[in-house]
Amino acid sequence: MSRIGKQPVPIPKGVTITIDGQTLTVKGAKGELSREFPPEIAFIQEGETIVVTRVNESRNARQRHGLVRTLIANMVEGVSKGYEKKLEIQGVGYRASTQGSKLVMALGYSHPVEFDPPAGITFAVEKNTSVTVTGIDKEVVGNTAARVRAARPPEPYKGKGVRYLGEQVRRKAGKAGK
Repeated sequence: MSRIGKQPVPIPKGVTITIDGQTLTVKGAKGELSREFPPEIAFIQEGETIVVTRVNESRNARQRHGLVRTLIANMVEGVSKGYEKKLEIQGVGYRASTQGSKLVMALGYSHPVEFDPPAGITFAVEKNTSVTVTGIDKEVVGNTAARVRAARPPEPYKGKGVRYLGEQVRRKAGKAGK
């Protein structure tokens, strides 16, 4: 039995769950998320929790048991608290700003790098070098933050680029002088 999959998902106050076949819809203070799950996994609401079980003991069912439980827990947490990823920009002349909902960054290229946020994602910029990506869907927040970082990943010689807050960049020694 999956150690993660057998744990029930607690439902906080203010969050409502709707189960329609294999589709689960979660509504909360921050918004609404809906997702369809594979047929070999069943989930039922028991009071203030959701219990995830396997329909059979097939390999697919065993593999997806813990995954489905974690996805449901992430949906519940997203609509109640939300998710955010913080990025920091390091480098001379590197900066970020927002124009409307769009994120515009100067990263040493001959042109500014622009990002249109996907649905449900917002960008916030503090002090021109700190970018915060917020939203209710953990997967979309993480992918958007990764796309922003990929515009200019930190390089190993001077450490310039876009990195996650607290990310350690392994530095290399430059050319050895005579």
